[in-house]
Amino acid sequence: MNVFGLGGLLRLRALREDEAAVALGAAERDVARARDRARTTAERLAGSTLPGSADGATFLAAAASRLSLSSLLVEDTDRLREARGVAAERREHWSHARQDERAVELLEEHHEERVRVEELRAEQVVLDEVAGRRREEER
Repeated sequence: MNVFGLGGLLRLRALREDEAAVALGAAERDVARARDRARTTAERLAGSTLPGSADGATFLAAAASRLSLSSLLVEDTDRLREARGVAAERREHWSHARQDERAVELLEEHHEERVRVEELRAEQVVLDEVAGRRREEER
């Protein structure tokens, strides 16, 4: 009765929670990288200007560069949105895995409490027997 019967399940749930936490961490790092890349692209776009007085070829090259940066910013923003979506899914998965693990942990805590109560009860029985013997011996 002292052995928690769901110990294997608890270990499995803990493993799944750990795996989900690792996946969530990776997704959060992907979000950070995507956010940094989008910010860098936005800063580069904000820093690029069209020349005021330049020949047509220079002006077209500058316009093409801005257009390219603008397209890149759209792609980076899409990647950031996608990375955030993946992170949200993994956060939800981790949350469910944590709840599943916690449910079994609570069962284990209740089991340990029952074992402690049984041990204390058994100890009390022994103490009562010893006290009873002493009384009988004193008579």
